[in-house]
Amino acid sequence: MSIPPISIPSPYSNNNSSSPSSPSSQHSSPPLVILSPCAACKILRRRCVDKCILAPYFPPTEPYKFTIAHRVFGASNIIKFLQELPESQRADAVSSMVYEANARIRDPVYGSAGAICQLQKQVNDLQAQLAKAQAEVMNMQCQQANFVALICMELQQSHHHQEPYFQQQQFVDTTCFLDETNFGTSWEPLWT
Repeated sequence: MSIPPISIPSPYSNNNSSSPSSPSSQHSSPPLVILSPCAACKILRRRCVDKCILAPYFPPTEPYKFTIAHRVFGASNIIKFLQELPESQRADAVSSMVYEANARIRDPVYGSAGAICQLQKQVNDLQAQLAKAQAEVMNMQCQQANFVALICMELQQSHHHQEPYFQQQQFVDTTCFLDETNFGTSWEPLWT
């Protein structure tokens, strides 16, 4: 059900005469101001006054904001809360109320605190996974360094014990490198 716009005379007119036929009323007729009630007043089914405290924060185009906040906090609490705040903080307060109301509808016990705890747990889990992955990378780098050092030591030892013919050919024994496809069958050097 939609409420039609309310037509009210402007409170700033200078018309003090009560007689409609007076000359001053004919020359300066009050302009009509068409107001659409804010979402809060529309939902509460009340007249939206000129200085409605809810109108700037619950426009008629966003009725869901007031519906959610009203369901959790109640209209009188919202109005009281906004009246106690300076005007510069009211928009942020309404955003916080709507956010908390959404969280309370999803989780009536913990509200936004439950969502914060859940996100903090995810952060902690991800940090633990990251630390584990970093430790694995460090371990693999150490193994690689040890493996390269072992290969260098073996090459130096085999270089001292080789016959003169092999020393002239600069032959490197690569039988310690296995190809994964022929593991267990025959050893082939990866390079010569």
